[in-house]
Amino acid sequence: MKLLKLVPDDTNIDFVRLRGWAFGLTLLLSVLAIGITFTKGLNFGVDFEGGLMIEERFASPPDLDKLRQVVGAQGLGEASIQQFGDAKTLTIRLPVQQGADEGATNAAVKKVETAVAQAFPGATFSRYSTISGKVSGELIRNGILAVVLSVLGIGLFAIVRFEWQFGVSTIAAIVHDLIMTLGFFALTQFEFDLNIVAAVLTIIGYSINDKIVIDDRIRENMRRYRKMDMREIVNLSVNETLPRTVMTTVTILLALGALLFLGGHVLRGFTAAMILGIVVGTYSSIYVSSSLLISLGLRANPAPTAPGRGGIENAERIGPRGE
Repeated sequence: MKLLKLVPDDTNIDFVRLRGWAFGLTLLLSVLAIGITFTKGLNFGVDFEGGLMIEERFASPPDLDKLRQVVGAQGLGEASIQQFGDAKTLTIRLPVQQGADEGATNAAVKKVETAVAQAFPGATFSRYSTISGKVSGELIRNGILAVVLSVLGIGLFAIVRFEWQFGVSTIAAIVHDLIMTLGFFALTQFEFDLNIVAAVLTIIGYSINDKIVIDDRIRENMRRYRKMDMREIVNLSVNETLPRTVMTTVTILLALGALLFLGGHVLRGFTAAMILGIVVGTYSSIYVSSSLLISLGLRANPAPTAPGRGGIENAERIGPRGE
């Protein structure tokens, strides 16, 4: 039986030739993502803002002004109402209730549930979550710390495992992926909570996994073809690992696609972040990180040639895939 090949064996794409366009596109998208993030801000969930979040499902899209009036009449503080997933599902956010104990929270949830059900027949209570302001501050600090330490740790590993150029390009690619993710959440206003932090860390893990495979092949080819131009080495290495990269990306996207459409709105933000991260991470590994090595001055150092063996390194290369 013939094996399925998404990338032909004789593929020889000149990725480095497009590095100028890739760098320009990356810079443009990064600036736009940063601008959107600072302009619109992130829709932080209760995990980061603190307070009480109640999720309600309505028979038909409700009148938001009327709903706000109904909730406001309960004397629980100023309510923030947002669409969650679809027009029939809304989240009602309230400040931390006085006392902040389980009894006060349950009483507040019951008041809102009863009032909404009376004003909007067919409305059903889905779930609620609550967290204090102090805990939310700790979660923000710990979430940022986890992301920063993971990026620095991965960069340090790349420097120790390879050379400093690999570490710099690795950090640049990961930071690019993070900026794109933040821009996406600022643009879509999906809820940004601890689940998304987990998605971000997973994206970093996937991105570095893909990049380390390519970097390892680049280092291997630098040793094998010491007299080859660095542009050719990068192109050769990316093309050699391209079947693995494409197959891994496609299979993960198939699983995430099923989760996006069948997993319900609760997982929609997490799954959307993962899909975006996989696509952006693959792009940055191929077009940004690898080509950046050339701009950083990485070179294959020629080794002393033994008598009678001149040019054997280049002679080892048989085909476009180094086989």
